[in-house]
Amino acid sequence: MLKRSRARYPFVEHAFADGGYAGRLIDFTKQKTHITLQIVRRNASTKGFEVLPRRWVAERTFAWIIKNRRFVRDYEQLTPVAETLILIAAAATLIRRWP
Repeated sequence: MLKRSRARYPFVEHAFADGGYAGRLIDFTKQKTHITLQIVRRNASTKGFEVLPRRWVAERTFAWIIKNRRFVRDYEQLTPVAETLILIAAAATLIRRWP
């Protein structure tokens, strides 16, 4: 995804990823896409809930998309259809927030 997005969004220089994506992905993004990948990890010594930096951005975006009733359940059988509907939902959210 990062490699394909580079052609469409060449201005992106920094990306955030969950701790599950640590490992070879960091080297791959540096070599192939020239994007700095920052892994957001939870502190191992902390028990219970912990606010992670920049994690709220992804959670907020998913919450905005889920506000559309169609995305409460996964009804789509084809991935391109789901991608298109997510783009429509994101565009509708941006239009609603236009000043």
